[in-house]
Amino acid sequence: MSPTTRQLVLAATAGDHEAWAALVDRYTGLLWSVARSYRLPEADAADVVQTTWLRLLEHLDGVDDPDRLPGWLATTVRRECLRLVRLAGRESYGPIADVADDSPGLDAALIKDERDAALWTAFAQLDGLCRRLLRILMTDPPPAYAEVSAALDIPIGSIGPTRSRCLGKLRKMASISELAEGASPWDEPSGRHA
Repeated sequence: MSPTTRQLVLAATAGDHEAWAALVDRYTGLLWSVARSYRLPEADAADVVQTTWLRLLEHLDGVDDPDRLPGWLATTVRRECLRLVRLAGRESYGPIADVADDSPGLDAALIKDERDAALWTAFAQLDGLCRRLLRILMTDPPPAYAEVSAALDIPIGSIGPTRSRCLGKLRKMASISELAEGASPWDEPSGRHA
């Protein structure tokens, strides 16, 4: 059985380096998902994540409720992202870079690239909240709704309905994109669109 966040915080406060490493392993995915939701360049996102861990290290002995640490981390990384964006004097850094697929099999790679391009095109048309919410919910392991709520500053009860609306918008935009470009790998076996 893995230790609880409370146990890890208490041990890390007492100087246990393994407990600190376990905290970092457990919550780095959450921090990266929040940082990436602001579409920061990789280096800036890494700086924001590192700064958040530094803030925790500076205040580790003052953590009153270790069970609420994930929310504190999500809020801190969100604030660091906003600070960086304000300093840069712009709201976003531009489009998300596509990741090239170097796998063998030209046909499979081409179909996958077309599908991914259509999905990213539709994803880029979503509003900022939908993009951030879907990015955070796609982390592995998925964060708890309390962490998502803290990261996005939205009520826990609105996460599920907002997620459903965002996915519906994404499906609709992907379907419209298919109709504009002809047949697509998005087609379901029955020929209907989701």
